[in-house]
Amino acid sequence: MFFSNERLHFFRPLTSKYREQIVECLRLLHERLYSANADYGESLKREQVLDIFSEALERAPLLDSEDEDQGRFRNNREQAGWILNNLVEHGWLERQVDQATFQSTYPFSRTGRLFTQPLVEADGRSLRTRHRNTRNTLNALSAFAERGEVYDLLDAFEYSERIIADFTDIIAELEERKRQLVREVEAQQLVQQASDQFFDFMERRFLPDVAIRLSADSVEKHRDRIQQVLQRIRRQSNTWKANAERELRRVAPDLVAEPGNSVLWYLLDSIELRLRNASEIMLPALRRTLQSFTKRADIIIRQLSYLQTQKHNDIVGLCSTLRGLDQTEFDARLAAAGEAMASIRLELVDPQQVRLRERQLRRLVHSEMLDPGDPDPETRRELAVQQLLEQAFQINASGLRNYLRSALGAGRRIDSRDLPVENAADLLALSHIISLGSADHAASGFRVRVQPTGQTITGETWFNHRDGFIIELEQDNHA
Repeated sequence: MFFSNERLHFFRPLTSKYREQIVECLRLLHERLYSANADYGESLKREQVLDIFSEALERAPLLDSEDEDQGRFRNNREQAGWILNNLVEHGWLERQVDQATFQSTYPFSRTGRLFTQPLVEADGRSLRTRHRNTRNTLNALSAFAERGEVYDLLDAFEYSERIIADFTDIIAELEERKRQLVREVEAQQLVQQASDQFFDFMERRFLPDVAIRLSADSVEKHRDRIQQVLQRIRRQSNTWKANAERELRRVAPDLVAEPGNSVLWYLLDSIELRLRNASEIMLPALRRTLQSFTKRADIIIRQLSYLQTQKHNDIVGLCSTLRGLDQTEFDARLAAAGEAMASIRLELVDPQQVRLRERQLRRLVHSEMLDPGDPDPETRRELAVQQLLEQAFQINASGLRNYLRSALGAGRRIDSRDLPVENAADLLALSHIISLGSADHAASGFRVRVQPTGQTITGETWFNHRDGFIIELEQDNHA
């Protein structure tokens, strides 16, 4: 059970009015312990943790009214101590005591670290290359096909799962950005700030991730290559696949749903299904969401620009002002406006803007069809020879069936070594006789069962060596 022992009230620290401050404390502590700037050789003692929490309390606000809580904490350090004890009590942090020095350190618990990671990612400060998962799936599958290490296949299975999750994340982020843009515009109606936020998102979020996902690292680009690697794995020898199956059942026993089902085939089919869903469902959905976001931003910025240009052009207010004036002042204002509008305004063309452009000549395309005339005798001879060669080496299904009937005679079973060869047509039929066991012939009512004998036929005139087969005619509806 999850809610047991010290995790009985695990989420209680995030339900009080101090939840924003506690989340900021967890984020800053996680950055101090696990980011690129962390010192992994040092364990944080109580004083160091309190310093980190005090810094976090300066950043984060108190969500509810502070009037009800005046006097509970004298300073940020006292509140940091209360938060530390609260996180240790509810299982977010652990208190470990050094038996040699009897000093306490406060690392994250395993559960606390797993739940803090989404809080850090939601803040948007961490860098994630989401668009790399498709390429990582291809690399892991290629490594598994070459070396046979099942851990590479499990990595590919995990990367393929992240492809769908990453598409969902970026679609949700675009929807959130669109709603946030609408809220900020409704609250402030500042065209400069709205446009700055839109272009800031396009430069910092769209270009590094979404643009690459739609072009250089698109699932459509790598889907064919991944399909080829999957087919290559499926065509491996039975011994190779059996070894991989045994290793997968040993390493990942949870994937064995039923004893008769193949874990290897389940992983390969799951990867193929996820790629198909990402290419056919999630990628078009991302394009529609991005188009909707950019369209909404364009409409809002145009509306704000129009309102910004029209704020000094209040016709209704001007008419109301003029209506309240007496006749003398009214005539004076109209006369002054008429004088201002009647003046001549001369504008000259900037010579720097004048450019002479070269006239582009249209390309002439000759579309007339020339009569080649009658072919010469040499050309006719080559065509006749080519036609004769094609007819000489042509073999069809009816010819194969007639050849087998004549070879069987009154019997129903014959060894391939006893098939006669009297002319070139018989030789071609002999080389294709195994194809009579295919589904196409069975669908036409000509059912043939072909069983290998395991022996190799050598010493013949027409073939150096060939495999031996027993050919048995089970049913003939055309006889």
